[in-house]
Amino acid sequence: MSQISYKDAGVDIDAGNSFVENIKPLVKSTKIPGVMGGIGSFAGAFEVPTGFKEPVMLAATDGVGTKLKLAIDSGIHNTVGIDLVAMCVNDLICNFGTPSFFLDYYATGKLDVNIATNVVAGIAEGCKQSECALIGGETAEMPGMYSEDDYDLAGFAVGVAEKSEMDRVSLVKAGHKLIALPSSGLHSNGFSLARKVLFEKMNLDFNEDFNGKPLIETLLTPTNIYVKTFKALKNEIVAMAHITGGGIVENLPRVLPENLRAEVKKDAVKTLPIFDLIGEHVAEDEMYRAFNMGVGMILVVDEKDVDIVLSKAEGSYLIGEILEGKREAVMV
Repeated sequence: MSQISYKDAGVDIDAGNSFVENIKPLVKSTKIPGVMGGIGSFAGAFEVPTGFKEPVMLAATDGVGTKLKLAIDSGIHNTVGIDLVAMCVNDLICNFGTPSFFLDYYATGKLDVNIATNVVAGIAEGCKQSECALIGGETAEMPGMYSEDDYDLAGFAVGVAEKSEMDRVSLVKAGHKLIALPSSGLHSNGFSLARKVLFEKMNLDFNEDFNGKPLIETLLTPTNIYVKTFKALKNEIVAMAHITGGGIVENLPRVLPENLRAEVKKDAVKTLPIFDLIGEHVAEDEMYRAFNMGVGMILVVDEKDVDIVLSKAEGSYLIGEILEGKREAVMV
């Protein structure tokens, strides 16, 4: 009777081992003080940072959504890892947590070592931009669950915050100003709608010229990471809202008390060209609910600190203010 191996069933252990060897230098490049050991153990280890009176561990998890489909179909895999890190660490800083370390989960139908290595190279780059360490992860080869060419990503960021600094909502007051930090594009939200409009409704292709470069390059531009801006301006920031799925109108109220509203001046928002293109076939209200519209993060700032924030945060600009009223964000 013939014997069946794990490889015959679609799982290549040798490819997995080769992948681990490929990514060891990438992981090492993200090492920061606090990392204990390297990859290869059963769990990553990180010392609890010192200097906190009441340290609180914060954790955030996310994926990249259907932006991955564009990466897979285009064969461009080295940027979605940055998106993965960004979506997690940008959430952490909204609770005034400083990212410490990151882990990833990579699942695929058939492990392609080169593709997986490119993805992890992006994750490592995202960690370096975030000044946190990649201390571990998991690779799952799952034939029958995914097609051979498909893969999926999940990310997990852990950081530390001072307990007394975490409650930002109670600090928000009427008269505070709203400052936008620009996005790099769609970031990692709204791609199901974007793909339907661009490739089904408008029949565009990846290599279509868009503002002097292929459309796919614009779509796969990685999400901006705002960790360094947060660290530089922490003392001048009252609260922060990461503008992801749901846009400004859904995410900004998350940092508001019940008795305050955020008023955003629509004509102040510096909308990027890609949103103008998609907006040819989508109602304006729907655009503001599905996309960031060029605003990746909104800072709530005391009026006395506006000038210093605008001078230190590259590309930042005023877009509105906090007023008395029902808890909501409105575009005016």
